[in-house]
Amino acid sequence: MKIKFELHYHTSFGEELYLLGDIDALGCNHPERALKMSYVKDGLWTIQVAVPKKNANFSYEYIVKRADEIVRKTSLKYHFAKVEHKDNYLIADRWLDIPLNKPFFSSAFTQSFFAREKHPVVKSRLDSERIFKLVVSAPTVPPVCDLCLVGEGELLGNWQVERSLQLDDSHFPFWTLELDMDKIVSGQEYKLVMTNKESREVYKWEEGENRKMELDSCSFKNYCYVMNISDFRDYSPNVRYAGTAIPVFSLRSDSSFGIGDFGDLYKFVDWIKLTDQTIIQILPINDTTMTHTWVDSYPYNANSIYALHPAYIDLTQLPAIKDPVMLLEYNRLQPDLNSLPEVDYDRVTELKWTFLNQIFKESGKVTTETSEYKEWFRENQEWLESYAAFSYLRDIFHTPVFTSWKKMSVYKQKEVDELVSPDSPVYEEIALYYFIQFELHKQLLRVRNYAHSKGVILKGDIPIGISRNSVEAWKEPYLFNMFSQAGAPPDDFSVNGQNWGFPTYNWDEMKRTNYAWWKKRFAKMADYFDAYRIDHLLGFFRIWEIPMDSVQGLLGHFNPALPYTRSELEQFGFYLNDERHLNPYIRGHFLPELFGEYTQEVVEKYLTEVEYDVYRLKVHCDTQRKIDNLLQGELDEKLLCIRDGLFSLCNEVLFVADPKEKDKYHPRISAQSTKSFQELEFWLQDAFNKLYNEFFYNRHNGFWEAQAMEKLPPIIESTNMLVCVEDLGMIPDCVPHVINILQVLALEIQRMPKDPHLPFGLTNEYPYLSVCTTSTHDMAPIREWWHENGAVTQDYYNHILWQTGKAPFDCNSFIASLIVDNHLKSPAMLTILPLQDWMAIDDTIRNSDGSSERINVPAVAKHYWRYRMHVSIQDLINAKEFNNTMCKMIVDSGRYMD
Repeated sequence: MKIKFELHYHTSFGEELYLLGDIDALGCNHPERALKMSYVKDGLWTIQVAVPKKNANFSYEYIVKRADEIVRKTSLKYHFAKVEHKDNYLIADRWLDIPLNKPFFSSAFTQSFFAREKHPVVKSRLDSERIFKLVVSAPTVPPVCDLCLVGEGELLGNWQVERSLQLDDSHFPFWTLELDMDKIVSGQEYKLVMTNKESREVYKWEEGENRKMELDSCSFKNYCYVMNISDFRDYSPNVRYAGTAIPVFSLRSDSSFGIGDFGDLYKFVDWIKLTDQTIIQILPINDTTMTHTWVDSYPYNANSIYALHPAYIDLTQLPAIKDPVMLLEYNRLQPDLNSLPEVDYDRVTELKWTFLNQIFKESGKVTTETSEYKEWFRENQEWLESYAAFSYLRDIFHTPVFTSWKKMSVYKQKEVDELVSPDSPVYEEIALYYFIQFELHKQLLRVRNYAHSKGVILKGDIPIGISRNSVEAWKEPYLFNMFSQAGAPPDDFSVNGQNWGFPTYNWDEMKRTNYAWWKKRFAKMADYFDAYRIDHLLGFFRIWEIPMDSVQGLLGHFNPALPYTRSELEQFGFYLNDERHLNPYIRGHFLPELFGEYTQEVVEKYLTEVEYDVYRLKVHCDTQRKIDNLLQGELDEKLLCIRDGLFSLCNEVLFVADPKEKDKYHPRISAQSTKSFQELEFWLQDAFNKLYNEFFYNRHNGFWEAQAMEKLPPIIESTNMLVCVEDLGMIPDCVPHVINILQVLALEIQRMPKDPHLPFGLTNEYPYLSVCTTSTHDMAPIREWWHENGAVTQDYYNHILWQTGKAPFDCNSFIASLIVDNHLKSPAMLTILPLQDWMAIDDTIRNSDGSSERINVPAVAKHYWRYRMHVSIQDLINAKEFNNTMCKMIVDSGRYMD
């Protein structure tokens, strides 16, 4: 086939346009093999390519390069489909920027909400020499409608909708229409219209002026002219949906084994469908096995970004246990564990692992000999073998800290290959991990496919960090800054900041491969999910990086950042004194405020007096990490007071020296709360406040926006999942702008308003491209929150719920219903509420103990993640009155499309 591509695009000096596609003739999606186009005039670029006839369908895009660097590319990919009996093509494309309706191109819409009925590709019946093929992107056409073209002239129906021409949706969300080019008049006016499939009545006209046929000619004979007219002009689609957020481990059914599993997730789809919801949002489900104890319950500390957690396997879907003793034991333990109000993580994971071992011994070989398994293994071998090796070595050495694994402490591919080889003496132990991951994959894929059949999607969660004791850190340490810790600056929920302990990313190294590590991670997520939440979006702008010798987050700094030089500080009127401003400011007169009756003991054991009333920490306790190592375990009130007080002394600095750039400094976050600040001269306090506000609220906006726009587009465009982001915390002004450019869904939580001047967010003013919720896993559900602060609750009761008088002591079902209803009626595209908050609206289904429903407390470093729903999924399905109430609220709010 001969295909001539044309595109009007005005480049800047030094830029050139290239064509790149997913077939060999167009470079196989390798940017270095992209085809350089020729500039004609007036912004027109062209290229003619010979494409084998076997490539009847392919996707392609346009990229702009300056030298060898990609500076821009089309946001959406174009799709080519061969027309019957035509071997010559002239394709007139338009540059596709990020469309205003980009979320509708996601698989959430194209494969679920707006999924079209599959049918064979419509073959052209035209036998004319020249064919005109119109291509339009229209992802917002609901399944009950068709997309049609109507216009002037007999061929186009004379503006009579009942005679309109129906476009083909075989390549949805792209629609096509083929016409005899000799019967079209250039300039002929037309318009696109959605019509009801059955009645053929108008559902929605596209907005804007009439379109005009734009014809072109070329030297080809017997050819097809393809015109891409970009999109159906629908500027206010306004479809909205509801869903439920619940961790997989929190699910409960009669058949689960003391913890929620993928079988329960399958059952949960039925309740979601029954109540007119469309989304199930879950927490990360990757394998977090490190110590084989409850500490591993933290879902954001995975040992692999690919492997699924063995705890989530549904044992009932595996081959039955043949050993009669083991089977008897299973039947005895299952109801016992399943009756517990919370997850007993230690027992559940240990026993599941025992039964999985037994099942593998009895039936594993049959599974691993199947063609399905072998194909899956080939597709996942790159990460699977290193994960299995890591897991085996972790248990052999009784630690996930791979630096302790002797000769295996440094990843060497040859040694790993030998370990996982079928000839290895430990291959059976290695193959067990393959078997478990294969069965997990099948079960989760089954859930996704079943959900799609019900018009429901799964929304996953991508943590910002990776564990420093993980396969990735072991195998690819050069991608991470292993000698630093990621966390978050202080906020209302954690005044000392958060230290997650994860290494930060080496973005420079990741950029060298065009973020291939991230793309592979997202691609694996796309196997199971149609939407995902990027945990801590701000990490793509800058991350809060904490020194390894810190336990709390207050001595961190943003990376990347633009730290001050001494001369810049002096321009604000602040003259840096290293001893006074960079080292802990410790004075005897305020020590009793920290240590009370233990002050003298602290002075003697932990401090050195430099001069009168001036102290410094002794060498054995001059960092928080040293202090933490000194005072470990269960601490009594006295030692807890001493430890926390010493931590505070470490934080008594005004500036943090940049670890990479000499003589550059970051103002310490929340430094105004320190004695070091409070005992400055007034004029120095004023100078510090000015440089502090400039640093944290103005200095970095353009810099951080550039950082995010370099990383995020290639990463999020690598899959078709719907992108949702967690944009909470200390938000720079550039973040909303980037979110708007990328057309991703922001997160709105009423208790954490984006406007700092408001005590609560206004649900009726939320942006359309957002996810709104009543609470998250890191917050108290609404019933527990109601008790946290009486003054706040009263204000909310009177000024948000518009109720008069004194607020009730408890958040009763009436109040919960008002809160839920406000969120459902918000303009946000998605309202996804925690199951606990849904159940709060009904007295017969809600938990009698609202204080037991919290999932996580961020201020507790080692929190036990063990919440389980107090009723079974079957109980939910049978709760007719509750379900009817939910349905009515969802339908009345407009969050349901039949």
